[in-house]
Amino acid sequence: MSTEDERRIAALHEYEIMDTPPEQVYDDISLLTSFICGTPIALITLLDMDRQWFKSRIGVTRTETSIEHAFCAHAIRQKEIFLVPDASQDERFANNPFVLDEPHIRFYAGAPLITPQGVGVGTLCAIDREPRTFTREQHNALEALARQVITALELRRTVNALTRTIQEKAIAEQKADRMTDLLPMCSWCHKVRDDHNYWKGVEDFLAEQMSVEYSHGICPDCADKQREQRLARKGSWIQAVAAADAAQSSDGDASS
Repeated sequence: MSTEDERRIAALHEYEIMDTPPEQVYDDISLLTSFICGTPIALITLLDMDRQWFKSRIGVTRTETSIEHAFCAHAIRQKEIFLVPDASQDERFANNPFVLDEPHIRFYAGAPLITPQGVGVGTLCAIDREPRTFTREQHNALEALARQVITALELRRTVNALTRTIQEKAIAEQKADRMTDLLPMCSWCHKVRDDHNYWKGVEDFLAEQMSVEYSHGICPDCADKQREQRLARKGSWIQAVAAADAAQSSDGDASS
């Protein structure tokens, strides 16, 4: 893939336009192109790696064709309108299947769709099945309409970016709301801080917030811990008594 192809594919990806449904703004431009240029066919074509896809079309039923024989593949490499008065007499296109078969192209005028970054992504083209001339007024109008296609694409990119920003902001706000629902709790004494910055026991806090009463018990884990602590204290007491008895016996033996 050439650098130019990479830039074109990247630009189309940013526009998020490929294989999208028909849109009135593009169909209106195609209709005006057909009317102003006096041609039965008008297309807004976008070229990816191996195909030309028609964002809008007048006079054809196909939605895409191979890029191999596309007139537009030549047009996007130009800075000006690419003009073919009679394709059957042009050695570059005389044996093109789109000339020999449907749609039997003879006349072709394609204005490159060039992004503000200078990348050609497709064409706005007028096509006829008969050879014809192209006036200066039609030339200027086709260029102007091509600029309107780019304006629509840029607006699409801006709206998509704004939509994503709004969605990301909404997600961030939801996370922030969840954060505000967290209770500040002391990691040492386990008291919590209320909205007035007072620290109080969890029971007192929940009683104020929920108007509930409590019954007290002990969970299995705490019961086990309590049992271990009692046994440890009992063992320490036995050891202390034994030590005291031993000391008393030693004192008695010494006095004898």
